[in-house]
Amino acid sequence: MQKIREFLEVRAFGVCTAIGEKLGIASSRIRMWFIYISFLTMGSPVIIYMILAFWINIKNYILAGRRNPLRNW
Repeated sequence: MQKIREFLEVRAFGVCTAIGEKLGIASSRIRMWFIYISFLTMGSPVIIYMILAFWINIKNYILAGRRNPLRNW
C-alpha cells in the first residue's frame, strides 16, 4: 500500500498539492475529501480534477517559457 501511495504522490498531477499550498491545508486531507466527494457524487469531481491538472501543466509550461533565456534564439 505504501508503494502505491508513493507512486500516486510522485506521479499524480499535483492538483491536491497545489490547492493545499494555496489554502494552507495538508494535501492528504484534500485527497481524502476528494475521494469522499467522488463516491458521493458518482465521480463528477474527476472531471474537475482533470481540468485543474491541465490548467496547472499549461501554467507551468508558460512560466518555463518566460524564464528560458534561450527562447528567442
